[in-house]
Amino acid sequence: MNEDIWIFGYGSLVWRPDFKFAEKCPATVNGMVRRFWQGSTDHRGIPGKPGRVVTLETKVGATCRGMAYKINAADVNPTIGALNFREKGGYRLETIKLTLHMSEPVSVKGIVYIGKPENPNYLGPETSKRIAAQVVESIGPSGPNYEYVLRLAEALRDLGAHDPHVFEIESFIIEMLCKK
Repeated sequence: MNEDIWIFGYGSLVWRPDFKFAEKCPATVNGMVRRFWQGSTDHRGIPGKPGRVVTLETKVGATCRGMAYKINAADVNPTIGALNFREKGGYRLETIKLTLHMSEPVSVKGIVYIGKPENPNYLGPETSKRIAAQVVESIGPSGPNYEYVLRLAEALRDLGAHDPHVFEIESFIIEMLCKK
């Protein structure tokens, strides 16, 4: 690629980007919500016992807050290559409209990884309590699945993002971990 791009992170990319970026800033995507409906058999679970990680789902009137990272043109290809490997478990790269929250809001074209229902690791909706129970029992090469949820919830609070879905699952997980 011969131009800079913005990558929107709404899951682990919020708290662990693991790639070179020129700048970062809080950002939002309209018409989308974060949901723990994507299975993870390569990072936070294993085949036959998947963990749960977030994906974006369309929801009219909703806004998803995350972090956007500007990648300089010279770093785009290696960064996308590394992210394609990291997000290989059913995620697809899509172009979206982002609002960057700088001193003044700025709309830009960006890219994002989304796990759609047709991918083989998509688990779909479930109650928050059942999602939490699955998360507590899942571990993969990147560590315990509950760590992903707790770190995401903490990062969202640091961003000033209110996400009832994430925070309810976090609450159930903490309760379940305290009983172990």
